[in-house]
Amino acid sequence: MHQEPEQPLANHRPACADNPRSTATLSRRGWLQAAGTLAVASSVAPFVWTSRASAAGQRKPIKLAWNASSVCLAPVAAAVKEDIFRNHGLEVELINFGGSTDQLLEAIATRKADAGVGMALRWLKPLEQGFDVKLTAATHGGCMRLLTLRNSGVTDLTSLKGKTVAVSDMASPAKNFFSILLAKRGIDPVRDVQWRQYPADLLGIALEKGEAQAAADGDPRTYLLRKERSLVEVATNLSDEYANRSCCVLGIRGSLLREDKPAAAALTHAVLQAQDWTVAHPEDAARHFAEFAKVPQADVVAMLKSHTHGHHPVGADLKKELAQYTDELKLVSVIRPGTDSNKFAERIYANVLG
Repeated sequence: MHQEPEQPLANHRPACADNPRSTATLSRRGWLQAAGTLAVASSVAPFVWTSRASAAGQRKPIKLAWNASSVCLAPVAAAVKEDIFRNHGLEVELINFGGSTDQLLEAIATRKADAGVGMALRWLKPLEQGFDVKLTAATHGGCMRLLTLRNSGVTDLTSLKGKTVAVSDMASPAKNFFSILLAKRGIDPVRDVQWRQYPADLLGIALEKGEAQAAADGDPRTYLLRKERSLVEVATNLSDEYANRSCCVLGIRGSLLREDKPAAAALTHAVLQAQDWTVAHPEDAARHFAEFAKVPQADVVAMLKSHTHGHHPVGADLKKELAQYTDELKLVSVIRPGTDSNKFAERIYANVLG
């Protein structure tokens, strides 16, 4: 059962501007991933929402759900502050949900929001159960870390056998991801490893007390925990075969896709452009994000650079990654074993850029 979303902690609607800033320069690779059609050397004109309202000089209102404490969503803040959304014909209102990202998904499915950015490993199970949300693009890779003390005896994933791992949520993307890594290395994540839940702020204390030998969670918590307590990073969701795998995705409510596909396309283009803008301007993205969350700007820059915001697949590439995650979630008994991964990926993906 999925809990009802918490009330939004804060809403942000940008004030209108008479002269929106020009769009940021895009990389050739980034635009090709986003649009699949234009190849340019420097800058490109934005993809503008072109329904009747846009033709009449209006912007399409969009409610975008996010978690303002998640550093990997800094490009969303940049898209607001740099007028990337507006330049695509959109007037975006950010709705901040402070809970887990499955609450964002439920908000989208129940029309409390039009779209949102969340973790694929959190969203695939409810999507399997029939939530009316489609994924149109990935946004980046890398924002989960597995940490340990220097003297814990944990030197790699295989040394976690017989150990305890602290997590903030027994259904978290971090628990699912590192369970997958263990299973792929011959370690049963249920029988061979004990997972123990702690309040997020107590993960480091659990390590220091010896109640757990490792902790798994997402940024900014794990990045700051590693820095403040001099912890060792055992693995991340960019380790080994996952170096070029995305983790966060853009979900759009199915009714919006059916009613106004051009608006969904404009939103997808804008979110992808914001990823490339962040790669080119991490310091500015961190400055914009600092207005929403109290994380030191220098740390935000470091985290953004450690992520892969230049990797944001769409189309066949994204469907391949979704199918891979689906198969991997079967290994840890999250997805039903009879689910056809390729058909499932096809069903939950929407091509708005073709």
